[in-house]
Amino acid sequence: MERTLILIKPDAIARGLAGTVLGRFEAKGLKIAGMKMIQLDEALLKEHYSHLADKPFFPTICEFMSRTPVLALCLEGLEAVQVCRNLCGVTNSRDAAPGTIRGDLGMSMQANLVHASDSVETAQAEVARFFSDQELFAYEPHLLMYLYASDER
Repeated sequence: MERTLILIKPDAIARGLAGTVLGRFEAKGLKIAGMKMIQLDEALLKEHYSHLADKPFFPTICEFMSRTPVLALCLEGLEAVQVCRNLCGVTNSRDAAPGTIRGDLGMSMQANLVHASDSVETAQAEVARFFSDQELFAYEPHLLMYLYASDER
């Protein structure tokens, strides 16, 4: 099983789409291993977007990503990184295919609802950046079905 980081971004929070976006990942069969709402501060933004720090649009990204809290998710599943990337669609929402989160709900390059780790290596670093070991959980999601079924006896 792989783990990956998803950030449900300020535009999704502001538009009331956090549940819809989360539901798309769950409907695909990905398991929530960790989830929290956090306000991104300057230090975390500089670390997370260090690969863009020398770009002229970097301050705009930081301002956008700190407008509202974000919902940080650690999702788990088979080939979770690629599955999430496929569900999200390409970065520019106007170019994203229908059926993807960005294609169906996104507005632009920046207002594209989600950040998704782009590789297994990046996912490991990003999950560690946003979650401590104590904030990540291992459980069998199908176990709950058996617990509910036992109530019917």
